[in-house]
Amino acid sequence: MSMPPVTMSSTHSRGGGYGWRMRLGMLLPSSNPVGEPEIAAMLPPGMSLHTTRLKLAGSSAEELLAMTEKVEEGASLLADAGVDLIAFNCTAVSTFDAAMAESIRVRISAASGVPAISTADGILAGFKACGAKRVVLVTPYIDAINEREIVFLARHGIEVVSHSGRGLAEGQGMASIEPGEWYRRALALRNDRADAYFLSCTAIRVLPIIEALERDLGRLVLTSNQALVWHALRTSGFRDAAPGLGSLFQF
Repeated sequence: MSMPPVTMSSTHSRGGGYGWRMRLGMLLPSSNPVGEPEIAAMLPPGMSLHTTRLKLAGSSAEELLAMTEKVEEGASLLADAGVDLIAFNCTAVSTFDAAMAESIRVRISAASGVPAISTADGILAGFKACGAKRVVLVTPYIDAINEREIVFLARHGIEVVSHSGRGLAEGQGMASIEPGEWYRRALALRNDRADAYFLSCTAIRVLPIIEALERDLGRLVLTSNQALVWHALRTSGFRDAAPGLGSLFQF
């Protein structure tokens, strides 16, 4: 999943307005109320977030795959806003199988003329950067999604040493869980074999607990939205970041 560096677009006038350093476009599941606020909070000054939603309000394989049906339309709409990079931000879809993330990137760029990344790309790049080979997986998902994600990570040399799901099927329910519950779940899965802990899903509120978990577990903590932002910044040539985002941003 190696990608060439992103070149900032010169098709729109920056001026002093929003996104004068970078405009990040995002394709997000329709039922996810967490992605925008978490990602906007993580972007450094001078960067702006612009979102188009794709229909996803369930967790069946059919519903997950249906989210990809209008990728070209969504990418084209984001291109109209002059974005520099388009992120397909759904963990369950982008890790659905070994070919999904690359297929989505190719389709987005072909439809928009804009470079693209996915949540899966950020996750894999983050684990590679920090050298993590064994991880604890914490998710809100049903078993079928957890199983696919474990297989996906294994195909890329990452062993899930333990995992926990919560059996939730749609974004609003996932977003309703308080950050403290995710903190306690991760802490309860403490495993000395793990190199890192992965809080998977773009619809869970985990940004406030990253640094507390890293302190209390003594391991790097990676989350879906955090990994996406880190990957977007690094592939675009940026090294700065907002405070409180965890050890990943040291890489």
